[in-house]
Amino acid sequence: MTTDHGRAGRREWLGLALLLLPTLVLATDMGVLFFAVPFISTDLRPSGTQQLWIMDMYSFLLAGLLIPMGALGDRIGRRRLLIGGTAAFAAASLVAAWADGANQLIAARALLGVAGAVFGPSTLALVRNMFPDPKQRQAAIGAWSGVMMAGATLGPVIGGVLLEHFWWGSAFLIAVPVMLLVMAAAPFLLPEYRAPQQGRFDLAGAVLSIATVLPVVYGIKTLAVDGWSPRPALVLAAGLLVGAGLAVRLRTAAAPLIDLSLFRIRTYSGAITVNTIAMFAMMGFTLFTSQYLQLVKGYGPLAASLWALLPSVGVGAAVGGFGALAGRVRPAILLTGGFLASAAGFAAMAFVVPDSSLVLPLTAAGVIAAGAVGTVSITGEMVLAAAPAERAGAAGATSETAQELGSSLGIAVLGAAGAAIYRARMDGSAPDAARDTLGGAVTTAAHLPSDTAGHLLTAARDAFTAGMHLAAVVGVLVMLGAALAAHLLMRHLRPA
Repeated sequence: MTTDHGRAGRREWLGLALLLLPTLVLATDMGVLFFAVPFISTDLRPSGTQQLWIMDMYSFLLAGLLIPMGALGDRIGRRRLLIGGTAAFAAASLVAAWADGANQLIAARALLGVAGAVFGPSTLALVRNMFPDPKQRQAAIGAWSGVMMAGATLGPVIGGVLLEHFWWGSAFLIAVPVMLLVMAAAPFLLPEYRAPQQGRFDLAGAVLSIATVLPVVYGIKTLAVDGWSPRPALVLAAGLLVGAGLAVRLRTAAAPLIDLSLFRIRTYSGAITVNTIAMFAMMGFTLFTSQYLQLVKGYGPLAASLWALLPSVGVGAAVGGFGALAGRVRPAILLTGGFLASAAGFAAMAFVVPDSSLVLPLTAAGVIAAGAVGTVSITGEMVLAAAPAERAGAAGATSETAQELGSSLGIAVLGAAGAAIYRARMDGSAPDAARDTLGGAVTTAAHLPSDTAGHLLTAARDAFTAGMHLAAVVGVLVMLGAALAAHLLMRHLRPA
């Protein structure tokens, strides 16, 4: 319990340790399947579009529902929503682990995204409630942010270690005991909290938010992978139309899910924009790196995951460096420098070929991630500081949603660009599975004579790196635009 001076005691710190567990799982599940793609391709034989949905469905539903679920937790109780969400996450993890088809796995990933959105906002909101002392609260939120970033980094590594010894479904089972522990201990270590009622829950706004995100993402991905066709174009247009309706709803609702007036605060809107683009860069290229190590270089999942961990050394140095400079250098200069560094990393990726030394792709990936994470490390506090104190909860939820959406869009947009080039470059005489994905080509080659398999793999790996080059060029352009935006949006700020 808190002391008489308003400082948190042992129970609150134990409660924080408990809250960090589902936070870690939530972030880990973003990337835990990166090294499982070849195994899933062999077992479930997903199409290119299905493979992207397997990777993306979790994160898009998570992003689309974070704010509605945060508002719901204010009304029915944040601890109650945390317990319910962790129970649903454990159940969905079991379904995903034993999925026997691509569509079933996509559905299970969707359920995981919904469950994660149910308990995700409660973790940070309860941290705020449990630590009234500003210094203690800053330390607790720092621990929460650190675990979130660590989960995103360790997800592929955990997946690689498990895949070295077990089947791909084991990547989901690790969440089950964690969630059971949270469910059992939460009533004893975590307080319940309901915010004062400020109008009815905006159900219409919640429906409109998810009805905007999914159609837009489906349309972009399908058009990029399969080329022009009327149906995905119409779905994309419908999503944009619903998005316009959502904007109207947010302006007119008595208790809207998102307070749009926050975005009139230049620092707040700028920090949100920077966070979104930074996560786009960092997560968007991770999938290419993992597949390059496994399917092009031929490393097993454990070796590939350990090699992929090396760029995190640069990330840690970048976070420390950005933090040390934040009090002496203008934020605009730091943010612009971070994005330019990421642009340089993407440019280096455009020169990676199948027989490149690992030094080039791993160094490039490290530079991309260091620039992106460095920017995020100094904008998180800017979001909360720029918003009025009474809106800090909504500000944090919106920032978290933007980061999740940026991560998901990075995987979807860059992945779709790479997949489109892959399919265009593959010989039309190749088997259907080989023309669809590099994982399909590797699986097909295993059942062909050695000469034929060698020619197929060479063509598929060349096509994959060509797709990776296009994604890298897109990344360069996005990072250069982000550097300009950071300069324009943040140039009014002085060092903290």
